[in-house]
Amino acid sequence: MAQEAAPILLVVLTRLVSSTWHEGSGYYAAESHTNEVYAEEAPPEPALDYRRVPQWCATLNIHRGEATCYSPRGGSYRSSLGTRCELSCARGYRLVGPSAVQCLPSRHWSGMAYCRQIRCHVLPAVLRGSYVCSAGVQMDSRCDYTCLPGYQLEGDRSRICMEDGRWSGSEPICVDMEPPKIRCPDSRERIAEPGKLTATVYWDPPRVKDSADGIIKRVMLRGPEPGSEFPEGEHVIRYTAHDQAYNRASCKFSIRVQVRRCPVLKPPQNGYLSCTSDGNNYGATCEYLCEGGYERQGTSLRVCQSTQQWTGSQPLCVPMQINTDVNSAASLLDQFHEKRRLLVISAPDPSNRYYKMQISMLQQAACGLDLRHVTTVELVGQPPHEVGRIREHQLSLGIIEELRQFLHLTRSHFNAVLLDKAGADRERYISPISPDELFVFIDTYLLSEREAARRAQSGDPCE
Repeated sequence: MAQEAAPILLVVLTRLVSSTWHEGSGYYAAESHTNEVYAEEAPPEPALDYRRVPQWCATLNIHRGEATCYSPRGGSYRSSLGTRCELSCARGYRLVGPSAVQCLPSRHWSGMAYCRQIRCHVLPAVLRGSYVCSAGVQMDSRCDYTCLPGYQLEGDRSRICMEDGRWSGSEPICVDMEPPKIRCPDSRERIAEPGKLTATVYWDPPRVKDSADGIIKRVMLRGPEPGSEFPEGEHVIRYTAHDQAYNRASCKFSIRVQVRRCPVLKPPQNGYLSCTSDGNNYGATCEYLCEGGYERQGTSLRVCQSTQQWTGSQPLCVPMQINTDVNSAASLLDQFHEKRRLLVISAPDPSNRYYKMQISMLQQAACGLDLRHVTTVELVGQPPHEVGRIREHQLSLGIIEELRQFLHLTRSHFNAVLLDKAGADRERYISPISPDELFVFIDTYLLSEREAARRAQSGDPCE
């Protein structure tokens, strides 16, 4: 029986040895290459003597890996039947397939595995930034992040590809945390315009630049606009710029307005000053005016120059000289033009009751009359004994007659007329007028703006 079995075994071995197989694969060329792990069934009878074939399965050869094998026949046998091999990969590689395989009676390994390089996914692009990796997406590759100028990195500055194929940390972002750059115009000083206490000042808008995306959302001004009038003193102008990320930056500059001034003028004795603007600033004009009963001698107007000196010299206020030695009533009235108001009183004789009453009341109100620049002219009596006088100055009969005709004053009864400073007839009376009534009328209708302001400033010295 043994002699018949021997030829059969040789035939089987011959077929097995002559078959083509690939080293390290565990598979025959006629078979398909898959990643499946084979579970072999027990070989059919009759059983073979496997001990006589030391290399039953193909030698394992794992690229970028290692196979640690344990054979029933000892350490020198790596591919004998029943050998068990544990598979592992070098650092940076991951085992794909079973971690252990066994040499089966079918001369196949129970499975197939290979080492695949560990790779992380490609990192997404960073908005407004970038990254540089030391080894691409391989394990241990380090990617360092940077941001564009004007942006700051928020989060992990670097990420490392780990053994599990994932990146360490989390994805950072580039945020605009840098405020814009703003530069205001230079500070400046201006001289107030002539006759004014202000100066009109212009300037260019500030220079604003955003270091990130270059977009400035808005620029706010705190203070007057360019081209505004600035009063005397120092003024601070502030600008604030905001970028799209609501970062802000501010700048400021100052405007100093100087008013050139002349020395303060003193009013003349028995007179006062009426000045424009602030009274002594560059371009201001001061007019010298005299109190009632006085007239000016000298320059009437003086102007403050840019040299801070006044033009002309100070005039005087001297008692008004009334010249009654004139040829006409018009020449007499011209002396009072723009200077005095005239209250011309006419009576048939000095004993007239109304005349005496009127003169008595006016004598008691001399201060109020002088304050309101009122001069009294008296025409009393009948020719040839008619008398005309202005204070102590006597008028000729010819002047008296011309005044009566010009002013339409009758000799038959008491009558009076009030002339303004222009010589116009403003009010007539046929009975005595009380000083209070006269003053109310003058204060209400005849005072100029300048006189009213003077009265409001100085009050009533006659009270």
